[in-house]
Amino acid sequence: MTDTSPSSDSGPVPAGPERVHVPIHLRWGDLDALGHVNNTSMLKLLEEARLRAFWFSDGEGEPLPTAVFDMDVLDSGGDRATLIAHQEIEYLRPVPYSQRPLDVRMWIGAMGGSSADICFEVFSPAGDSAPVLYARATVVVVLVDTASGRPIRWNERERSAWAPYVGDPIQYRRRSARG
Repeated sequence: MTDTSPSSDSGPVPAGPERVHVPIHLRWGDLDALGHVNNTSMLKLLEEARLRAFWFSDGEGEPLPTAVFDMDVLDSGGDRATLIAHQEIEYLRPVPYSQRPLDVRMWIGAMGGSSADICFEVFSPAGDSAPVLYARATVVVVLVDTASGRPIRWNERERSAWAPYVGDPIQYRRRSARG
């Protein structure tokens, strides 16, 4: 099903691929001296959303349809791992503290042989009458062989699980040249 969420005052929510919705709770420690989520904390929140979206653990409830990596590999080693090759984030509004979880919406903006551009939009809590878009980000994830450290291709199971969530990449606002 395509995301047809209402527009926010930060611009329309683009139609496109299905979105993975991951609720992420804030912690008091995520705030900075100005009372909003610190920029470095935002990257940690995105990491948490990414782990919940793509990794599963036995006995932890029903995994998301995109969760194709087994967390047990962290205990026993494994022959494959994902690494972060690039991160880009655009902060649109300060994120105030709330006890209700943020609505992190995710999709894949590009799928390569061994890499994927994971796109994020961080919204105010689901159910708000006028959702607010706080930030958007792209993280390039690369699948590697743990023995060699070399990139390896995504398998058919991973590609099939993610296919409904492949869409257009995020278009960031243009930055002016600084002299």
